[in-house]
Amino acid sequence: MKKQKGFSLIELLIVVAIILIIAAIAIPNLLKSRIAANEASAVGSVRTLNTGQVTYDNLCQVYSPSILALNTGGGCAAAAQIIDPALATGTKSGYNLDTGTPGTTPAGTNTTTFDVHAVPTTAGVSGNRSFCSNQAGSGDPRQCCWRCLRPAACWSRDGSGQLTSCPFGSLWI
Repeated sequence: MKKQKGFSLIELLIVVAIILIIAAIAIPNLLKSRIAANEASAVGSVRTLNTGQVTYDNLCQVYSPSILALNTGGGCAAAAQIIDPALATGTKSGYNLDTGTPGTTPAGTNTTTFDVHAVPTTAGVSGNRSFCSNQAGSGDPRQCCWRCLRPAACWSRDGSGQLTSCPFGSLWI
């Protein structure tokens, strides 16, 4: 009788078990790395939008009313193509991006302020923190979080009514 060559069932099960153990260790680290990469991309996007607003103001003497206007010019032909069309969509690397001009005049222009926000598309999955900036380039993170896209959910209040924490972990850039 000929002796068969090959692997026994036990040997194959041991190899599969080792692969599953390695995968169980690697997948959570991969997810954390993806969130960190998304957050780094959001910071870069906020900085790009901040620079775009300053450039738009230099060219048009008003801040851009929207993220799309930073790409199309929004009534100011000199300001067309300040940002990439992909960034002008408002979504990048798991973050929703927004820029606006709070306190806009009735004519629709604003020469004094702008805000830039980056909020995770799905908190805890695409990112853990929100990011924002304004015309000053720095400031109070409570103000940033308070102006986020979901202001009712931003701050919790303690018994005295004081703002205590921001669950999104907003960072002022």
